Amino acid sequence: MQWYLKVLRQYADFNGRARRTEFWMFVLFSVLISIVLAIVDYLIFGSSWSGPLSLIYSLAVLLPSIAVTARRLHDTGRSGWWQLIELIPIIGGIVLIVWCATAGKAEPNEWGQNPKAESGAGSPVVS
Repeated sequence: MQWYLKVLRQYADFNGRARRTEFWMFVLFSVLISIVLAIVDYLIFGSSWSGPLSLIYSLAVLLPSIAVTARRLHDTGRSGWWQLIELIPIIGGIVLIVWCATAGKAEPNEWGQNPKAESGAGSPVVS
């Protein structure tokens, strides 16, 4: 949960790098929350996938999702603009998933120091 909250605190921060753990924990919690909200939407409003609660949550995490993906790509040595590859049907999404699952560069790059070296213990740095 701390990784999810870290991403929300950096909701519009497109600078720096994000560890795999930070990215994938954010994705996991976002999917779980979306599933719960879809069920609540269905029970309350009778809509299956596009209920108001799901829509509000999706809009609320849109910018943090784009930002953490950009930082994750920075960690692998790529520009955040490579997210646009997802616009290519099927192949683009697969390539983006592979890049996000790839280990980050151990050495510093143009987007900053290795985030593993910064936090040390495997938990987010609290500032």
